[in-house]
Formats: sequence, structure tokens, C-alpha cells
Amino acid sequence: MATLSDYIEEYLRNLLEESGEVVEIKRGELATRFRCVPSQINYVLQTRFTPERGYVIESRRGGGGYIRIIRLSDGPRSRLLRALIANIGEKLTVSEARGYLGRLVEAGVVTRREARLMAVALGVDRGATLKAGDSWRATMMLKMLSVISSVAGE
Repeated sequence: MATLSDYIEEYLRNLLEESGEVVEIKRGELATRFRCVPSQINYVLQTRFTPERGYVIESRRGGGGYIRIIRLSDGPRSRLLRALIANIGEKLTVSEARGYLGRLVEAGVVTRREARLMAVALGVDRGATLKAGDSWRATMMLKMLSVISSVAGE
């Protein structure tokens, strides 16, 4: 059985399909449409429209505020790499790192073999024994993405 979050996600994905790579919505209007609290909309955006899944969220609060969902194109590698680098914060969890690696493979930026090597180095591979901290993992991922970007000449 689908949850309210599933319906909201499906609605937003359909809007993205119709409009291309960017959709702009108002949190309150969307909450009214689905008869839920605005925090439910926030939850869907924070868990299902993440950079590691290929999305960037921009928002502006206030009366004229909006939420803009941008689907990162799989086109130019540099755009994807810049977006991923910009969205990695000071900490990177194991699941977030796996998501980023999956996105890199999907976009053809790295091969499955390269992603597997990166996973081992980041301590996120199933067989890895490294107990890296989230802040160390973020630093290493940023360094790896920077090297990939510079080697590609982008």
C-alpha cells in the first residue's frame, strides 16, 4: 500500500517529467493539495529528492517563497561533479556515500570497478573493515571527486 509520501513523490516526479529538469512549487499549496502539514512535504524533499539521487533543492522562505527542484542532468560530467561536490557537507554517512557512488556509476562518470574501489577506500564496502568517521569520509569523497574532475579536464 502506498503512503502519502509515495503519492507526493510521484506527483513531484510527474511535474518534473512535464516541465523538464526544473519545477518550482509552493510548500503550502502542495500541503493543501495533499491535506497534510508542510513538514510532510519537507520530509519527502529531504529523503527522496537528494543530491545522491540526482536532485538539488533550492528554497526561499516567506510570503513569496518557493521550493525549486532541479534534476541534475546526466549530460556534462562537470555539472554533475560540481553539484555533488557542492552538496557534500562536513559529514557523509555510509548510506549517503553509497548513494553518491551509485549516482556516479549511473551517470557514467566512473565504472562499477572504480566505484567499488572508492567504496573500499571510503569504508562503505560490505567487506571493508575500515571504521571511518563521517567527517573523514566526506573529506575523502571530496578529494576523490576533485581528482576525477581534474583528470577529466573539466
